Amino acid sequence: MNIVVSNLKGGVGKTTTAVYLAAAAAARGHDPVVLVDADRQASAAEWLEERPIDGVEIVEAPSERTLARAMKSHDGVGIVDTPPGDERLVVSTFGVADAVVIPTRAGGVEFSRVAYTLDMIPSKTARGVVIVSARFGTNDLEETIAWWRAEKVPIWGVIPERVAIAAGPEARLYREGLDEYDKVLRAAMRGGR
Repeated sequence: MNIVVSNLKGGVGKTTTAVYLAAAAAARGHDPVVLVDADRQASAAEWLEERPIDGVEIVEAPSERTLARAMKSHDGVGIVDTPPGDERLVVSTFGVADAVVIPTRAGGVEFSRVAYTLDMIPSKTARGVVIVSARFGTNDLEETIAWWRAEKVPIWGVIPERVAIAAGPEARLYREGLDEYDKVLRAAMRGGR
């Protein structure tokens, strides 16, 4: 199974989401779990070099050719961290994805970039939005949830701000984050049902 983490907008928590999903898959006993870093910045690879996660193998695949090979080369769960803005590479992942997780933040200019990303995903592929860095009790969060529900886009998770989105390799994985991303992983593996 391949789960692609994507949003054409940068800075929305794709790498953090991918790392947490891989850790959640390993904690559930999936073997192998391969985290495929398709971003030339190699943030996920750097993160796992600094703080390895038991049961998670990292593969750097910053080109379409290496990415396709990495996504087909495992018998377990592959989590793909895609780069922002590289439509060609992102579209190539969607062709072999079983599910697409789209991290986004509440409010602001997020809606149009997520909608654009959603339009590129084949109709047969499961997809869901994960609202990251969520500030509970705010109008922005409530309006964002209402917007996606009205658009009939599944919300697979709402991750609290304190989980430290974009904390990077210096940060440890928080138990609360693992629990919340485990719910996202289960939704993606069920195909959103």
